[in-house]
Amino acid sequence: MATKTPITSILRVASRCRAPLLTPQSFLKCSNPQTPPRCCFHSAPTPPPCLPEFAFAFDIDGVLVRSSDPLPRAHKALSYLQSQRIPFILLTNGGGKHESDRVDDLAKKLEVPLDTSMFVQSHTPFADLDEYKNRTIMVVGGVEDMCRRVAERYGFKTVVTPGDILTAYPAVWPFSQQLLPYYETFSRPLPAPIDPTSPSTSLKIDAVFVYNDPRDWGLDTQVIKDVLLSHQGILGTLSEKNGNTALPNKGYQQDGQPPLYFSNPDLLWAAKYHLPRLGQGGFREALEGVWAALTGGEKNGVELKKIVIGKPHRPTYEFAEKRLVAHRKRLLEQNDDKLRSLKRVYMVGDNPESDILGGNSYNSPHGTDWVSVLVRTGVHVAGTVPKHTPRMEVGDVWDAVSWAVGQEKWAL
Repeated sequence: MATKTPITSILRVASRCRAPLLTPQSFLKCSNPQTPPRCCFHSAPTPPPCLPEFAFAFDIDGVLVRSSDPLPRAHKALSYLQSQRIPFILLTNGGGKHESDRVDDLAKKLEVPLDTSMFVQSHTPFADLDEYKNRTIMVVGGVEDMCRRVAERYGFKTVVTPGDILTAYPAVWPFSQQLLPYYETFSRPLPAPIDPTSPSTSLKIDAVFVYNDPRDWGLDTQVIKDVLLSHQGILGTLSEKNGNTALPNKGYQQDGQPPLYFSNPDLLWAAKYHLPRLGQGGFREALEGVWAALTGGEKNGVELKKIVIGKPHRPTYEFAEKRLVAHRKRLLEQNDDKLRSLKRVYMVGDNPESDILGGNSYNSPHGTDWVSVLVRTGVHVAGTVPKHTPRMEVGDVWDAVSWAVGQEKWAL
């Protein structure tokens, strides 16, 4: 079972929406006497302002884009919501780039204005783990060392990758030797040597973060295994407590080893190939299999202690809800005195195991109802029965928006 991270630690950054708000010129204002208000359907002589009490949270891959290509009606759906000033955020288990870079890329592809105040990706909450920013961390996954650079932009001072370790000590994983020319193009010198004869001066890892889908499963599994079996995270050492039946977890991860964080539990995701592909969750399952083979696993009373965030886990939904409430307040700030609590959030996703399970399970501390809507443009295949039942199943993201605004009696 994944270790629970203190919610306050994960959520502190959720309300830091510093990016400028981009408001499309096409926003419809209900106060314009020349334009009949599309959402003010009351018969009273002076209708109230159009202040939506609902919002949306959209997954990205399989909902708005498929791999790098925008899906056909994604632009139409987001443009409509922006024209009506209906708040939404993008909530994805994807990552690998800094939030500002990913938002810029998506805004160009979808041809809608976006900013980081309305965007949460898998590793966004890592930015708030200040306790590790002046220590040595290892970042795993992503293209080349892009995730290292993301971590540095979050404020982490000393960031090591498995590629750095392989380049400095090729014998660490002999089966990636043919990839050394590739790793040498972006690896950096290690901040300390790996010297088991001098543990006090050897490379010590204080936390391991899997930011994105690993590309070299063998190397990454080997290095993470070495860290978790070490004495206090000192590479090249082996803890004497491993296998001690008198200790909790048979002595494994009981000797000051660093915490292991995963940002994305998705086993599968929708890529360009017509069938779903293995994601970061697949790597975690593989690592757990190796861990069980080495330690005896759960049947021997040993678990892999880890912290997993991302959909469907509650901390990610709490983080996202804080971000959405803050974005909504800024979007509708001119009506702040009339702004009521958010009643509903439509969670639109393609993956029953993350989007739908998360939406169904989340119990908002604000009393907001999260309504799960499953689309058929990604992981979920039309005609199959999803493991977790959504409130509504539709064709694509425009169908999802159309259904939701109909539920709210908000005219298209």
